[in-house]
Amino acid sequence: MSQFQFVMRSGPTPGVTFPLESDQLTIGRDASNGVAINDAEVSRKHSRLSFQGGKYVIEDLGSTNGTFVNGQRLSGPVVLKPGDVVSLGEQIVLMYDSVSADPGATMAAPRKFAQPRAAQPVAAAPPAYAPPPGPAYSGAPAKTTNMLPIFIAVGVFLFICICAGFFWWVDATYRWCTFFSLFITGCP
Repeated sequence: MSQFQFVMRSGPTPGVTFPLESDQLTIGRDASNGVAINDAEVSRKHSRLSFQGGKYVIEDLGSTNGTFVNGQRLSGPVVLKPGDVVSLGEQIVLMYDSVSADPGATMAAPRKFAQPRAAQPVAAAPPAYAPPPGPAYSGAPAKTTNMLPIFIAVGVFLFICICAGFFWWVDATYRWCTFFSLFITGCP
C-alpha cells in the first residue's frame, strides 16, 4: 500500500507532514480543509486535490496568490508526481512525496481528515528541480547592498587624492607662477 503526503519545506511550520488519505481534499487557511495551513498568503479554500487513477491531481480554486507546481502557476488541473514542489503564494512550499507503508503493519483506524503530524527525519535527496532564486524559496528575504554610496565615496576620495597630488607637484617644482600665469598676469 502506498500513500502520499505533503511535507512543508517553508512556511509557518517547516517539517510538518500532511498525509493525503482522502479522494477529495482541499488546501487552505480554513480549519475545515483536509490540509489546513494557517498563513495570510493562503486563501480560505486555496486549491483542491483529487485522487484519480492512483494519482493526485491538483487545481487552483481561484486563490489570490496562486498555486504553483515546480515554479509554474496553475491555469488548470495538474497531475502530481513524487518530488514535485507545490507552492501556495510566495512563502509556502510543500514537497509532494509518496510513502510506502509496511503491508504487515497494523492500522489503528483510518482518519477522516488529514491532520498534520511531525515529520520523521529522512535522508536529504537532491531537489527534483532547482527553484528560481529569490525570497520565495529561500525562506528569508534576500538581503541586498546598495553599492552606489560606496562608489561615490571612492570617487570623491580619488578626486581629493589627485588634486592634493597635483598641488604638491606644483609646489614642489616651484611652478606656481607658471600655473597661475594662465589666470593671473601679475607673475614675473
